[in-house]
Amino acid sequence: MTIRVLLADDQALLRATFRILIDSDPGMTVVAEAADGQEAVELTRRHGPDVVLMDIRMPGTDGLAATTDICSRPELASTRVLILTTFENDQNVAEALRAGASGFLGKDVGADVLLTGIRTVAAGESLLSPTATRALITRFLAAPDDTPLAPPEGLAALTDREREVMALAAHGRSNIEIAEHLVVSPLTVRSHIQRAMSKIGARDRAQLVVVAYQSGLVQPRPYGAG
Repeated sequence: MTIRVLLADDQALLRATFRILIDSDPGMTVVAEAADGQEAVELTRRHGPDVVLMDIRMPGTDGLAATTDICSRPELASTRVLILTTFENDQNVAEALRAGASGFLGKDVGADVLLTGIRTVAAGESLLSPTATRALITRFLAAPDDTPLAPPEGLAALTDREREVMALAAHGRSNIEIAEHLVVSPLTVRSHIQRAMSKIGARDRAQLVVVAYQSGLVQPRPYGAG
């Protein structure tokens, strides 16, 4: 099935570049382009794309506000938001994950990484395994000045193995890495992740990780730790 992508960036040249790249992949197509956050929300409601490639810094309604709006709408529950950033403000990225974004990529990534990222997010996974993302999780999602969320009722319904898998995911491990650590198959890990998301009410892996930290299931490592 073709992955339908919406581009949200205030730079027309960058949007054109992304469109050419994405449309060159036989499994993807760009359905619309937005120059600001408000337009991104409106076009997302109109087209219902599988993935929104969202820049954070845009005039008027920025990408963070647009992400919050899109991810809060029940009718857009199947739409995933993939944040594009230059890492100028890591706090914005962490807040975007809290808002429901499924991950982020730097604007300087290569073509293969971008396309793989879109596929990953469209499949319901999230981009939380790179070292940079682990640093963001550690530094911001459980920062001392944050107000932790009350643990969701579903947290108590998790099995010991589901908690273990959730904790490993929160430390940035991929399904394959978790499978190797627990000596099980990646499919088994995926099943545990999906059941945990269902019980907690998380729309994707990114929100599962946020809940893991904000509920206290996982404690942050010192910034810069591996």
